Amino acid sequence: MKTALVTGGGAGMGKATCERLARDGLRVAVLDIDGDAAARVADGINRDGGEGLAVVCDVVRQDQVAKALESVRATLGPVTVLVNNAAVDDFCPFQELEEGAWDRVLDINLKSVYSVTRAVLPDMLAAGWGRIVNMASMAGQTGALNMSHYSASKGGVISLTRSLAMELGSKGITVNAIAPGFIDTPMSRRAIDGKQFPVPAEQILASYPIPRIGQPEEVAAACAFFASEEAGYITAQLLGVNGGAAV
Repeated sequence: MKTALVTGGGAGMGKATCERLARDGLRVAVLDIDGDAAARVADGINRDGGEGLAVVCDVVRQDQVAKALESVRATLGPVTVLVNNAAVDDFCPFQELEEGAWDRVLDINLKSVYSVTRAVLPDMLAAGWGRIVNMASMAGQTGALNMSHYSASKGGVISLTRSLAMELGSKGITVNAIAPGFIDTPMSRRAIDGKQFPVPAEQILASYPIPRIGQPEEVAAACAFFASEEAGYITAQLLGVNGGAAV
């Protein structure tokens, strides 16, 4: 049985991904800075007959990442499936964007992908098999109004994915990314309620070829495919789960 680690696994797309991977028969480490949220997800997996472990971790802190990996390995075994999902959003016009806000978004959304991947990679190299799935965003492809730092971080995730795929493919490790569009998550709901978009969300969704908001489970399905044996000849790819809003 393989072990998966999902960062930001306590809510939204991370939660749905943890639950889907557990249903697919993987042991799942649910990493989140919110320990209560991680525990709820792991407890649900265990009640449903799976094997879940909640781990509190600030993915920006490399010491915490190292400690988290020790706990996961001791309880669930080596990690060969990694979903880098932890992220934050932020809305701010570029001319008002302070260095601290820029650093926070880039650290959580991009640097954490470096930190967690680097910590997990020895397990995959030892196994000669691995699956890395990085959560990018449609904003990393198209840009987004008042989200230059968020868009830059997600564009970085896309480029990092492709570079890692080139390095690791010969070692049996695939690296792919998913670019969600408008997905029904707590993060999106906060943005909608805070009227952060230039036009109402309903107007944005109406312009999509599939004119509705996406569900976290639809992103989780894409993660599960990239994590599977069937995706063994697929690497360096970016899959848009966005209702056709971007290609």
